[in-house]
Amino acid sequence: MKDSENLIWDQLRIPSAIPFAPSSSSSSHFKTIPKFLFCFILFLSLIYLLYSFKLLSSRDCHEGPFSTRLLSSRAAVPNLNVSESQQPQKPTELRHVVFGIAASSKLWEHRKKYIKLWYNSTKMRGVVWLDDHVETHNDDGLPLVKISGDTSNFSYTHPLNHRAGIRISRIVSETLRLGMKDVRWFVMGDDDTVFFTDNLLRVLRKYDHNQFYYIGGSSESHMQNIYLSYSMAFGGGGFAISYPLAKALDKIQDHCIQRYPALYGSDDRIQACMAELGVPLTKELGFHQFDVHGNLLGLLAAHPVSPLVTMHHLDLVEPIFPNVTQIQALERLMTTPMKLDSASLMQQSICYDKARSWTVSVSWGFAILIFRGLLPPREMETPSRTFLNWHKKADFTGFPFNTRPVARNPCQKPFVFYLSNSTWLNSMTQLSKQVIIVSEYQRHRAPHPECRWKMTPPSTIDIVKVYKKPDPHLWDRAPRRNCCRVKESPEIGILLVDVGVCEEGEVSEF
Repeated sequence: MKDSENLIWDQLRIPSAIPFAPSSSSSSHFKTIPKFLFCFILFLSLIYLLYSFKLLSSRDCHEGPFSTRLLSSRAAVPNLNVSESQQPQKPTELRHVVFGIAASSKLWEHRKKYIKLWYNSTKMRGVVWLDDHVETHNDDGLPLVKISGDTSNFSYTHPLNHRAGIRISRIVSETLRLGMKDVRWFVMGDDDTVFFTDNLLRVLRKYDHNQFYYIGGSSESHMQNIYLSYSMAFGGGGFAISYPLAKALDKIQDHCIQRYPALYGSDDRIQACMAELGVPLTKELGFHQFDVHGNLLGLLAAHPVSPLVTMHHLDLVEPIFPNVTQIQALERLMTTPMKLDSASLMQQSICYDKARSWTVSVSWGFAILIFRGLLPPREMETPSRTFLNWHKKADFTGFPFNTRPVARNPCQKPFVFYLSNSTWLNSMTQLSKQVIIVSEYQRHRAPHPECRWKMTPPSTIDIVKVYKKPDPHLWDRAPRRNCCRVKESPEIGILLVDVGVCEEGEVSEF
């Protein structure tokens, strides 16, 4: 048995391990070994292949679903991480905005004239909420008129007893409950608030309407902001609330109002509820409460570098253009310059006529101021105190922004030129056809004190003509004042000014 085992083992040895024997018998034996070895190796290979196949099949059974899920999840990453609200959407249009207007039945006949200035019933949706029924004859083109819900069950303990604040604060919720479709923003204002709707859209498009946003502005009176809140959007200046935030507010508002009976008005109640929701005020400088008295020239001629969105309290200040009513003044502003280039309305530019040592400040579409002497831009962009504080006993320290005094030196009193006309000018060149806006400003014939400076007085100018290309994408860029350049005029009594985007390296040097 041992011998037979040795024989088999010898036959399984590698050929190179078998001693070479030249005999014929050994040669014959050597030739038979490779066949046996080949069969054996083939057999082992088949077993190895079968085993490998089984192993792979087993791994597919256990790991296949995981691999499939992994690949599937990778393929689904864009859909998982980008919600429907984050998918690219068309820009916000007026049809996506619903206006809620707080109005008084006693003042309706007069105040509705302000609404007619800006509201377009063919493009906009809105509701006027009144405290009582009114006659609605000749009200075509105005928003829908409704009566606010009863608020007598809400507690009110403020000593001034201004209970209308409760009614007005619920306008957001009452407008939401009307169930209007495809709403992105609710915009609130008073019946004497004037909206510049193109610029309102420019502001709203900066924000995601699917998120919680509460957008508005503060008062021009420091004391008003202290008494009420710097964190509050003043309702007369207007404010915007995104649709999902309006829904969240509606759920808590009535209970929230009950917790604040000592507050004064509507806008502070709105802000109190926003505080409970944890939503801060997003401030935009173009919402103007105008808690001031007097002449708005100083404020508007140095308008912040921000779109003009609203004006309020227009019955309590002088008309923005002299010698006309406030309604007529606003019609002049909104009829031509706003339609030609709404983005640039009231935007300030500062330049110099160095040959005559004049400083020229352009508030496009409104007014131009010419000063004797070369005044720095830092001073010119600061509003001149042509207006008084809301609290008349307060001095200039009662404003929450920098102001500068009206000059006492008679030579430094500005010559004011108010908008009189604006139109298109088609300028044909060899290279292209450019559309340019030409606006004219006539000198206001107000008496000027005698000045003994030995220099050309601005009274030699009767008309200022401003040439400007329309710039609807002004606010798509980083905020910056436009530049202006004084040009030579072939006509006596006319000053030519070019206004536009600042060129490379251009600054307002004096």
